[in-house]
Amino acid sequence: MSAEENDKALVARARKGDRRAFDLLVLKYQHRVQRLIARYIRDPELVFDLAQETFIKAYRALERFRGDSAFYTWVYRIAVNTAKNQLASDARGGYMVSLNSGGSDESDEPMMEPEALRDGGTPEAIAATEELKTAIDRAISDLPEDLRTALTLREMEGLSYDEIAAVMGCPIGTVRSRIFRAREAIEQSIEPFKGD
Repeated sequence: MSAEENDKALVARARKGDRRAFDLLVLKYQHRVQRLIARYIRDPELVFDLAQETFIKAYRALERFRGDSAFYTWVYRIAVNTAKNQLASDARGGYMVSLNSGGSDESDEPMMEPEALRDGGTPEAIAATEELKTAIDRAISDLPEDLRTALTLREMEGLSYDEIAAVMGCPIGTVRSRIFRAREAIEQSIEPFKGD
């Protein structure tokens, strides 16, 4: 039985009132959901709370899950919306990431690794790396929300374009465009840090 088929069986059991089945889904995906929310929210306790809220919303909406997409894709959409709602209502929200390309496929060009990221061990190299990381974080936080979300799901969560399209509720072409534009903006922001 594939992971997706297993998830569908657990969803079916949970719909019939088997709370243990839903608990298994939570255990399976809670860390991935927390990592996703942490891309938007800085406070670790709030991340935990929002992950719990995500699964509560998912449980309450389980009857509306049609199974058109994978269960975790559906939960990711709920998590993204929960994080966005929190950011909209709470000025404490923030976005801190470091780019370490998660998933890639043949049609996907990874972001170029600036020379400064290759730690030479010297104090100057370490300082340059920290400065670059800060610049990348700033560039990502300055991205429009749709570009930032697409990039996060691709680079940090390693989702496929199909999965991102399902999470964001848009065509694959739009996902590709958003990721391209996000990478382009970040590349421009870190241009001064690139080695010759």
